[in-house]
Amino acid sequence: MSRSLLIFLAAAGSAALLAGAFAFQYIGGLAPCHLCLLQRYPHGAAVAIGALALLIPGTLLGRMLPWAGALAALTTAAYGAYHTGVERHWWAGPDTCTSGPIGQLSAKDLLAQIQAAPVVQCDQVAWQMFGLSMASWNMLAALILVAIWVKAARTA
Repeated sequence: MSRSLLIFLAAAGSAALLAGAFAFQYIGGLAPCHLCLLQRYPHGAAVAIGALALLIPGTLLGRMLPWAGALAALTTAAYGAYHTGVERHWWAGPDTCTSGPIGQLSAKDLLAQIQAAPVVQCDQVAWQMFGLSMASWNMLAALILVAIWVKAARTA
């Protein structure tokens, strides 16, 4: 496969995953949590990196950009892995988006915490298929995209 085709496939893969996330949000009515949103940014970067790499293929920057695309895909895979662990309660997530014990809060502090809490909790699975959440599927797909980006970077 040509380098340009590999770059196109990797960038298109990130674009498809972003489109899927937006479809789940706007068509399916599944609001994203904080960690879901963090997984989207590297995909957006990968799409932009792919477009730029296709526009300037013969330059030094154009030859280096697939490595940046691989890093972007690896970043979203890492976010997906972290989010999966939070969903499965393997480790704690950010205090801003996970449910947990109330602790020794006063009524005033508890009310302030409730009012400041996001609507969607990061440690709750909103949708799953074959036992894997969207975060898990994003991680797996992003790892495939990493491989495509690396193949593109190594192809002359």
